[in-house]
Amino acid sequence: MTTFILVPGGWRGGWYFQPIAESLRSQGHSAFPVTLTGLGDRAHLRTAATNLDTHIEDVVSLVEAEEIHDAVLVGHSYAGMVIAGAASRLPDRIRRLVYCDAYVPADGESCFDLTTSGFRELFIQGARVDGHSVLPPPGPETRTTPHPLASFLQQIQLDTPPQAQRKDYIYLDGWSGTPFTDVYQRLCRDPDWHVHTLPIGHDVVADAPEALVQILLAE
Repeated sequence: MTTFILVPGGWRGGWYFQPIAESLRSQGHSAFPVTLTGLGDRAHLRTAATNLDTHIEDVVSLVEAEEIHDAVLVGHSYAGMVIAGAASRLPDRIRRLVYCDAYVPADGESCFDLTTSGFRELFIQGARVDGHSVLPPPGPETRTTPHPLASFLQQIQLDTPPQAQRKDYIYLDGWSGTPFTDVYQRLCRDPDWHVHTLPIGHDVVADAPEALVQILLAE
């Protein structure tokens, strides 16, 4: 049995990965869809101080509380920042890292540093209402909530490089404006990474849930 910790990206709560968690559980695995502080049903906990460290601690606390020692961390989009930080904090408890169309930071980098000018503008303009909560971009999903601006802006502190027995990157190449092409091209040349490509948009759970589950189960 494998234990998967599924961390959604910007503006989404644990509900986003619930279909994937149910599929993994039906095949005998354990799965924890994470709702980060200030999002989803934890939106009431969002403050101006909610930052990347807060979200990393959310995952670290889950691993410790559930006494997980062989975790597969899955991070979508922004959550690449989160799983990198958690893996740095818990090097002996993480077996595999899966970055799904996600940021892969080095020490001292932020999501704001790594993204495109279009997304930087979205972050800043989206926070103009209260100065610290980025409104969700337009789209069909009704469950998104404002995202803590500080988590996009804070530079990650990696005391040690994120370690795992296996590292995967899933590149979703079917949408324009993606900020992930450069990291995909870089990791394709790195023998330490397993790189996958799906010809879909950024919403992997809506567009290719079965393909995502297959990748997660393939080792």
